[in-house]
Amino acid sequence: MDSRLLSRRDIDFMLYDWLDAEALARRPRFADHSRETFDAAIDSAEQIATDLFAPHNKLSDQQEPQFDGEHVSVIPAVRRALDAFSAAGFMAAGQDYALGGMQLPLTVEKAITAYFTAANMATSSYAFLTIGNANTLLKCGSAEQVERFVRPMLEGRWFGTMCLSEPQAGSSLSDICTRAEPDDDSGHQFRLTGNKMWISAGEHEMAENIVHLVLAKIPGQDGKLVPGVKGISLFIVPKFLENGERNDIALAGLNHKMGNRGTTNCLLNFGEGKYRPGGRPGAVGYLVGRAGQGLMHMFHMMNEARIGVGLCAAVLGYTGYLHALDYARERPQGRDPAAKDPASPQLPIIAHTDVRRMLLAQKAYVEGALGLCLYSARLVDDEHTGDSAEVRQRAGRLLEFLTPITKSWPSQWCLEANSLAIQVHGGYGYTREYNVEQFYRDNRLNQIHEGTHGIHGLDLLGRKAIIHDGALLATMAEEIRATVGAARASEERQLVCHANALGAAWRRVEEVTQALYAAGDLNKTLANATVYLEAVGHVVVAWIWLQQAMAAVAKLPEEDNFRRGKLQACRYFYKWELPKVQPQLDLLANLDTTTLDMQDAWF
Repeated sequence: MDSRLLSRRDIDFMLYDWLDAEALARRPRFADHSRETFDAAIDSAEQIATDLFAPHNKLSDQQEPQFDGEHVSVIPAVRRALDAFSAAGFMAAGQDYALGGMQLPLTVEKAITAYFTAANMATSSYAFLTIGNANTLLKCGSAEQVERFVRPMLEGRWFGTMCLSEPQAGSSLSDICTRAEPDDDSGHQFRLTGNKMWISAGEHEMAENIVHLVLAKIPGQDGKLVPGVKGISLFIVPKFLENGERNDIALAGLNHKMGNRGTTNCLLNFGEGKYRPGGRPGAVGYLVGRAGQGLMHMFHMMNEARIGVGLCAAVLGYTGYLHALDYARERPQGRDPAAKDPASPQLPIIAHTDVRRMLLAQKAYVEGALGLCLYSARLVDDEHTGDSAEVRQRAGRLLEFLTPITKSWPSQWCLEANSLAIQVHGGYGYTREYNVEQFYRDNRLNQIHEGTHGIHGLDLLGRKAIIHDGALLATMAEEIRATVGAARASEERQLVCHANALGAAWRRVEEVTQALYAAGDLNKTLANATVYLEAVGHVVVAWIWLQQAMAAVAKLPEEDNFRRGKLQACRYFYKWELPKVQPQLDLLANLDTTTLDMQDAWF
């Protein structure tokens, strides 16, 4: 039976037939690679994910990490899986050879990531948070910090986290109040006091050390914290210091979420005095980069994490779809509407039109979302290793525009795919004996991981659409128009029709964006930013689908069932999904203030 984690045929199609990942091997950084090495790495990831990550996914959900007041216990299978992940070199898959890495393109690395996340989101989180932490320090840390903290993480001996939110601040990072007081005259060592909330992988005993990246504020000469984001700095705060002494980081308690239960999620107290390293209060931390640049440094990790969250949502939707597809082909129930004989054999439920509707919707959502995430990863590769400054700049602009969509669209619509997967299973889908209910619970967290829809709507409409005199929006428009033009030249009539629909939808997006800013009132402009995010996201995914359909027509045999499936899913998206955008754009163009005008007292 084919894997129910992901479709390898689809991964290969997206990487090679559409995104031309093989061309990356012609660039100096990836010159040692070829499709063969890419495939070997993906094969290894699929095998380890299947053998060691997937089998304990349900068990780690049922047997959550436990805290006895002193120690956190996690089921042993988690550590075994992570050890195999590290031993295979995946913790350093994208890093330089000098760091023990494979120097794989991010496009391929994300295909690898997809398998582990589809197999077990909770266990994968420990690894991918560590990778994001290491990448941040490689960009922003000193050579000494890289040697001291990054190498052990890339070897899989130490794990990493990011500590941003606080109980009183949530997503409003400008309101954090964790303090960092100078600990010596070097300007690099500090003592931190404060609380950090929702810290995934924040405490466990599966690694020799845990490296926390912590946002905190250095007080001014008057002893007060600077309001806003300008006073935020970034610090390395390890669980254990170089001399083996326990740092003053105490676990106040574990949070128990509806999904992703196998990952410890923590409230951490920094500097509460429980451990007192060196006999003095405060958790020892080391400044990363320059003071006051913490949020800028952390955005390296946050932006990477946003693409990662979108990918996680996409593959949880994808594996749910494959489980539903397999169930629909095996489950007999009901008969053809025209069949009159109740004694005639029952049909597999995939024969019923409404079940095919639900499966086709899932296919359109998850393959569109996975395509969007892998396309975004390809942009990262182009931004870092493109053949010219123009190529690199263009990729950077597209990536900046697409990042809030890449995070948010899969988080919304692949959760809907999980909901449909439950429904395809009928009553069984709502029981814990079947995997699809856990996929839904796990995926529901991705709508809040790395920012809500509202936050990313404000980012897309309030920043990305207008910064650099609208250059990001203009670059996106050029890409969409190029795809529309190419599709219109196709002999495939269906693609021509899709191209015309996409072209009209994008023109409307541009008109509405102009109308929103012509209002002259920022509150009105941004009042319905979430609707803008959803509408533009749908148009972008329609564009992704048209590109996939064009690649299928160009690269695959006409009678190929895989090709036909791609074209039918694209057709579904253009017939059923893209038309949803028009009412949303009309609402935006009318500058509707229904929600803006609502008052607290009226609820």
